[in-house]
Amino acid sequence: MEFSLDAQLARTALALVVLLVASLTVMRVSGIGLRVDLLGSAVRAVVQLALVAVVIGWLFANPRWSLVYVAIMLGAATLTAVRRIGCGHRHAWRVLVSITAGAAATVGIVAATGALSRDVQSLLPFTAQMIGGAMTATLLAGSRLRDDALERWGEIEGYLALGARARQAVRPVATRAIEQSLAPALDQMKSAGLVLLPGSFVGLLLGGASPMLAVQIQLLVLVGLVLAQVISSTLSVFLLAPVVGSKKPEDWRR
Repeated sequence: MEFSLDAQLARTALALVVLLVASLTVMRVSGIGLRVDLLGSAVRAVVQLALVAVVIGWLFANPRWSLVYVAIMLGAATLTAVRRIGCGHRHAWRVLVSITAGAAATVGIVAATGALSRDVQSLLPFTAQMIGGAMTATLLAGSRLRDDALERWGEIEGYLALGARARQAVRPVATRAIEQSLAPALDQMKSAGLVLLPGSFVGLLLGGASPMLAVQIQLLVLVGLVLAQVISSTLSVFLLAPVVGSKKPEDWRR
């Protein structure tokens, strides 16, 4: 049965309200104190996605501006990761380089092989997903590096006292940080199709694409995310290691 656009919007709004109310109810019963954050995040998501829908439609008609949009995404991803890592804006360039390198390498390979069309309609959504994945890996690796360095600061100071360089002193915690940041992407790849159906796959099917095409695109996303995250997490830890070795991570902002 087909519905008009207004009817579909009404049904979507109803579903969203019910989902939010159910989430808030469970959080209240469980004593979870993030209910205001949930509401704020939901409102922000609605506004941002509505704006993005308008912007994306405009970019499809004006592809020459797509690089500007990518730059804005990179800037927003960097600010988000810097805030979560707590490294301060002085070191934001390290985070920006890490995210950009991971996303650029993955998109470059996919575009060069012709696995996706080089038009904006194909590459822009894929690029956005790679930037998001690179951001997630960077903030997870940076946060883990910070926390483990604080926990094992005595050990790091010992290495420094023996004449080790900063990167050498934090190497044990750096490796763990990278591995921890990659766990979600690897788990998602393992469970794809068995435990969960990824968003890109479902979206393509709902859009009328054949199951085989949906599988191909989703595989590009899953495997591409791993490369983007491997590069971003490794590079972020490499670039942040001297900061960790120079002073306690709790003093990064100073």
